[in-house]
Amino acid sequence: MATETQTATSNASSNLKITKRPWNARGHADHSWLYTFHTFSFASYHDRAHQSFGPLRVINEDRVQRGTGFGEHSHAEFLIYSYIVRGELEHKDSMGNLENLRRGEVQFTSAGTGIRHSEYNRNKKEDVHFLQIWAKPNVSGLKPSYVTRKFTDEMKTNKLVKIVDSVDRHSGRDAESEPIPANADVTTSASILHPGKSVTHELVTEGERDVYVHVVMSERVQPKTGGAKIKFGNVELGEGDGAYVRGANGPGKIEIESVGATEAEFLLFDMGQ
Repeated sequence: MATETQTATSNASSNLKITKRPWNARGHADHSWLYTFHTFSFASYHDRAHQSFGPLRVINEDRVQRGTGFGEHSHAEFLIYSYIVRGELEHKDSMGNLENLRRGEVQFTSAGTGIRHSEYNRNKKEDVHFLQIWAKPNVSGLKPSYVTRKFTDEMKTNKLVKIVDSVDRHSGRDAESEPIPANADVTTSASILHPGKSVTHELVTEGERDVYVHVVMSERVQPKTGGAKIKFGNVELGEGDGAYVRGANGPGKIEIESVGATEAEFLLFDMGQ
């Protein structure tokens, strides 16, 4: 299921084609301990029309039940990051890292030549809600690495904050306010946008770009009335909805407005083709 429309960037001549990805058209599984939606083909969900987009390979919106989690498993040749929405997530890996992640924190692993890790909700009172994102690196055989950054609600409120950026565009500074550097042509930004407010995304480099936008859910299903909504071009996205944006050319801008009843938390991915 998809909805397409045409619009234009504010200072570019080429039209954007925006294809809506409705929240309930995603892959879905309820394993009792894990309640999840898959934007792209993942595990038992397979859809040839939704395999990946640019370097993006996975956007899973996961809810892990209290006292449960993903046991130790292996990864290689992927950039894997977790965006914590609510609750606590324990990360433990073969590089010796062990920490509890909470709202606002982004945990980033470059799996490179191979790592093993587990992700567990040790909290006995609250489920954890997070986005699990995978991107394909543009360099193979990297040494595995691990970074955690915290991007507070205050930092993201009515702003669009870069949380991950390509090493080719990164400042090189290792500071808490800096995005996490990634070996992929992908810039990930986050925002918490109050109703009536808008933010403008400036395409990060010249030339053709792919953009994907995902609105974070507040509950397990999209509200039938009210809730968070954003709009860009002629397309409106509610909670859990996403959108493929094709035809973007830098330099250019995309303006996003919050048009719902509550604040909208969303991620924007600006990627090479």
